[in-house]
Amino acid sequence: MLSKPIPGSTGAVLTCLPSPYLPHPATGLLYLPRFLAKCAYVKTHGALPPSYAKNYKRGLDRFLCMHLGIEPAAVEKIVHAATSAAEIEEGLLALLPADVRAVKWNRELVQKGLTPAGREFLKEALTAMGCADRAEQIISVPDLIDFDEGRID
Repeated sequence: MLSKPIPGSTGAVLTCLPSPYLPHPATGLLYLPRFLAKCAYVKTHGALPPSYAKNYKRGLDRFLCMHLGIEPAAVEKIVHAATSAAEIEEGLLALLPADVRAVKWNRELVQKGLTPAGREFLKEALTAMGCADRAEQIISVPDLIDFDEGRID
């Protein structure tokens, strides 16, 4: 039987956040809906749990924004100021470059964790979760996120 994460081993788990593999409908960018959802969570709750706050506007959030040539705080500002999903989309349209190079970003995202250093990071994270046996199935950072949040059995 394959292992599952030790409850609480990564801190709080927000299953309300979308998978990093979910594309943004207007741009096709993977992970953007997740970053937007994290911004919305902060707007509603004041902060993310510590297990998420440590990478908020850093980690994959920052990598996505670096790819787009924007600051993570600019995305957060749009979400926090908006009163509707349409306003968020309108703000993003004004902020994002005309060519978001979705194919390039999506390829880079799904390959996060495939380098030797990335594989070591994933192995350490899975070991801390009590799931070292899952290293052959959980092969990327987006996989690790989905595994931790219960989207991968």
